[in-house]
Amino acid sequence: MSTTRTVTTADGLALAVEQHGDPSGPCVVCVHGYPDDRSVWDEVVSPLAANHHVVTYDVRGAGESERPGERAGYRMDRLVDDLAEVVNAVAPGEAVHLLAHDWGSIQSWHALTDQRLRGRIRSLTSISGPHLDHASSWMREQLRKPTPKRLGKLLRQLARSGYIGFFQLPVLPELAWRSGALRKVIRRLDGSARHCCPRTSDAVAGLELYRENMPPRPRGPRPPRTEVPVQVLAPKGDAFVTAPLQTEVRERVSELFVRELHGGHWLPRQRPEQVAHCTAELVEHLESGAWKRELLRARVSDDESGFEHQLVVVTGAGNGIGRATALAFAAEGAEVVVTDVDEQAASRTAQQARAAGGTATAHALDVSDEAATCRLAERVRAEHGVADVVVNNAGVGLAGKFADTTGSDWREVLDVNLLGVVHGCLAFTEQQIERGRGGRIINIASAAAYLPVKGLSVYSTSKSAVLTLSERLDAELAEHGISVTAVCPGAVHTGITGTTRFVGVDAARQQRHRDTATRLYRLRGFAPEKVAAAVLRAAERPTPVVAVSAEARIGLLLARFAPGLLRAAARTGPRAR
Repeated sequence: MSTTRTVTTADGLALAVEQHGDPSGPCVVCVHGYPDDRSVWDEVVSPLAANHHVVTYDVRGAGESERPGERAGYRMDRLVDDLAEVVNAVAPGEAVHLLAHDWGSIQSWHALTDQRLRGRIRSLTSISGPHLDHASSWMREQLRKPTPKRLGKLLRQLARSGYIGFFQLPVLPELAWRSGALRKVIRRLDGSARHCCPRTSDAVAGLELYRENMPPRPRGPRPPRTEVPVQVLAPKGDAFVTAPLQTEVRERVSELFVRELHGGHWLPRQRPEQVAHCTAELVEHLESGAWKRELLRARVSDDESGFEHQLVVVTGAGNGIGRATALAFAAEGAEVVVTDVDEQAASRTAQQARAAGGTATAHALDVSDEAATCRLAERVRAEHGVADVVVNNAGVGLAGKFADTTGSDWREVLDVNLLGVVHGCLAFTEQQIERGRGGRIINIASAAAYLPVKGLSVYSTSKSAVLTLSERLDAELAEHGISVTAVCPGAVHTGITGTTRFVGVDAARQQRHRDTATRLYRLRGFAPEKVAAAVLRAAERPTPVVAVSAEARIGLLLARFAPGLLRAAARTGPRAR
């Protein structure tokens, strides 16, 4: 249900204003950009309107609003005047929350420090539009200390800003719009443009925004600082505004929240649910004081460390590598969900993490049960949010001659070591894709995935499959901003040597084999904490394959560059029992 009205500007133009949702709820005013009209917010309005008073309007020169008769009518102060008139009309005497995109963001940033709206703006959620003074200052800052990284950021932004110079030209931009050529170019540059169909007349009229407000800006006083909380939603695939230009404004904002979302410039059309969700979280926090974990994570702070406010799920975390990994993430500030088929072991790990000052919860999970894994993923989302990092670690060991194995043996190992990883990837990546902020999936494989050791045919096959799966998923999920890493440890002293089943032998010989393996792994002295450290590094700086320990790294090099040598060594080498 929506109502439409007209608001008259200070210079006599009629603006088309549409109101949606609950008039008694917090007011969110949506300001569109170029070359769009208020319809760019249509899919965002639906989820927001359930609990908010949502206002959309066509800025001057766009949609159903009237157009100025001269270029000066597009000056920034006129745009801010219009916003003030709309705010006064729809929420008299109240403070509103702004949600803005592109040129709507540019004018909203300016409104934050304008006396006409002092005390009337509660927050700004900005998408793909910086304050023009902040943008100029940011570019000068990259040149003031010209490191290769800074120059790279500047050059990437300048390459994306070439259209601004083109828009300053007479006649040609108008011809490009009317011929349809510019529309095709924009859609080729930024795939999210296919979600929008701006009217040519709006695109032509809106060129005056650039011509009036974007001539070279003289270096003036220090760019203004705002005390209004600002949330920046920076699309990672924006073809026109890079994330650093939008997000590196910590000194200009008293309270800044930054979320880099997977998507293009027209994020309100491409990912409306995510835009609405992020906006609602900030509004809820400011109206009620409630903090959501993802909003806490988005908050820019000078004292942030490690994985603070990130949600990490670790399977098979009752002991060994899983336990060490869960404790390491908790020590770095993450909220950890500990799972294990042994619920008591999972609870001990969670308790140990909490005793050290971390945040952790424990759940029983048999990863070979797909339905149970999906139920856990849904429970985690409902109680904690979407996992930022998922470590698929749960595994079992099996050794012995291939001829002594049975189909049941293979199913037992593959159900846990391979399908357990598949189930975890399926359950959690779906949520990460839907959220739109990317994520990390880390699958614990083994150096046995590429080292041909006799007596480990079942185990090695399962881990080789995990390695292959991880490499393929890393390529497939990259378009969603999700990285997948296979961690391949060598001989690590964990409890797996004491639980590995040896086929083709009686119980007494099996125990001797277990004792021997445990003694050798203990002598090797490679602790699971070292693997956990590698997992954290992979979560921070994603790498497709991480070999942990000297034998694992050497084996990976040989597998890639001298596989024949490895095969020859395997034929003459000892059996793994």
